[in-house]
Amino acid sequence: MTTLPTVIGIAGATGLVTGLGALPVFVRAGVSHRTYDAALGLAAGLMVAASVFGLILPGTEEGTLEAVLFGLLVGGIGLLVGNRLIPHLHARYRGWRAEGGATDDDASGMAGRNGSDGVDGTAATVDAALRRALLVGGAITLHNAPEGLAIGVAFASGLEEVALVLAVVIGLQNVPDGFAFAIPMAETGMGNLRVLVYTALSGTIPQVLAATVGFSLVSLSTGLFPVAAGFAAGAMLAVVFREMIPSSHGHGHSDAATAAFLVGFVLLVVVDAAVVA
Repeated sequence: MTTLPTVIGIAGATGLVTGLGALPVFVRAGVSHRTYDAALGLAAGLMVAASVFGLILPGTEEGTLEAVLFGLLVGGIGLLVGNRLIPHLHARYRGWRAEGGATDDDASGMAGRNGSDGVDGTAATVDAALRRALLVGGAITLHNAPEGLAIGVAFASGLEEVALVLAVVIGLQNVPDGFAFAIPMAETGMGNLRVLVYTALSGTIPQVLAATVGFSLVSLSTGLFPVAAGFAAGAMLAVVFREMIPSSHGHGHSDAATAAFLVGFVLLVVVDAAVVA
């Protein structure tokens, strides 16, 4: 039986891989919108395949189809509700999008202020910076927590092979995911090293926390795995169709994004077969 420290280590390593996606900011002049959209498509393909082969199918093997589908609906709808209720800022290629109660002023405040928010008083500036940090953190948590939950749930259920497949795939997916986060972060005028550190932490912190929660809950009752696996899959699928696919289309590069999606899906199947074998 895998121990919690091992789960935390694996989830942490998987999250840290997100930082690799920030490396292109060091040569940001060469990053095109087509590349950005293709990276999102690749990540989306990996996540969809991971949801199906790493969570839904193993969930039906360990429990009933009804339990998995119930968890899937709860996870997907829960993600949508959270997206509505939790104020947050979504990173885009150029700029940010406010949702869940965040305002357009919050989004515009992310643009190249270099520490100044146009508000008199140090306290007001600090408060504005803290609010934006929390808004970005809210989006990161909504996006990355389901992945950590999936890893923790699989390990707690004794499905080490499934958990390792998920960890490998989520690690692969975290690279383009980190890229999508780092590019608009770099556009604020932030230094490259800080972008790299924040990008790495954006994947590590929510995934470690969610993996710990998933492992702890399912450890209490292994019978929870089918529902928990469905929940994680539903949340991941909701992220893909609510955020990643729309963000990768509509800019004239939908063919590149779609092709990358297919490559990501196929890559997961190959990784899954290699790990299981």
